Amino acid sequence: MPHGTALFDGMTLPHNKATGVTSVHEARDALGKRLRDLRHRAAMSGRQLAESLSWPPSKVSKLENGRQTPTEDDLRAWTRTTGAEGELGALLASLRTLEIQHSEWQRQLRTGLRAHQQAIADLDARTKLFRAFESTFIPGLLQTTEYARFRFAQSITVLKVKNDIDEAVAARVQRQEILYRPEKRFHFVLTEAALRYRLCPPGVMLGQLDRLISLSALPNVRFGVIGFETPYAVAPAHGFWLLDRDRVMVETFSAELNLAQPQEVELYESIFERLAADADYGRSARAIIHRVIDGLAPEAAENDS
Repeated sequence: MPHGTALFDGMTLPHNKATGVTSVHEARDALGKRLRDLRHRAAMSGRQLAESLSWPPSKVSKLENGRQTPTEDDLRAWTRTTGAEGELGALLASLRTLEIQHSEWQRQLRTGLRAHQQAIADLDARTKLFRAFESTFIPGLLQTTEYARFRFAQSITVLKVKNDIDEAVAARVQRQEILYRPEKRFHFVLTEAALRYRLCPPGVMLGQLDRLISLSALPNVRFGVIGFETPYAVAPAHGFWLLDRDRVMVETFSAELNLAQPQEVELYESIFERLAADADYGRSARAIIHRVIDGLAPEAAENDS
């Protein structure tokens, strides 16, 4: 999406700010241009370089035009063949920065789901203020074991990764201990749709909704729900997490985006503030949850029978 076009109703993205996806693409493009410069300095055509490395010519083109992320071995081979070994360190640093921004699930989860939960726990330990907006599902820190099991099952089905659901659920439950640490603060904003989507059986969802009511009473947790009848100041395009004022995490089907540029964090803080202002809290939020429970309970009872 070009800079300066409307991202959300009532909000325009300034020219000097980029969306998370755009910043990742720009970083990949910049890395590709540096590789092209090294090839030009070596007076080699793309075909010559590809032949020297026994690569298909399309790979050189994809790397130089930012359509494919190079591996560390690709960078080593490129700099060796173009006589630019002195540039390798800087290129590897750029690649690692890019990988932090855009971490593909297939790579993150290749050893299973539990390892990723432990990595997130390490990040949780360093974070003091958690702000989360979710429009589709219940945030991991608030999930029951049964609800979490269905979420992990989807990951295994879609991404075809190692099945270690039991270990992953246990790691997620252990992470939730952080909710009871008084020095940590949490602000969750959910849409009513996230309370109603059928991502698990009705009985499981009833247990999940009951847990939300309990957790909403914790003194260090601010829990808001945006009801269906509430007009949105900003469209609920996707969920995201703000960790302190240092990082924004956005999950897509294929990858986890970690955004750390100050202008990106500032943009998402502004969006979160608008969404949070639309939410109901306290008794009003719990009234929305009870409304969902009342509608779901007969179906759950029918399924049990």
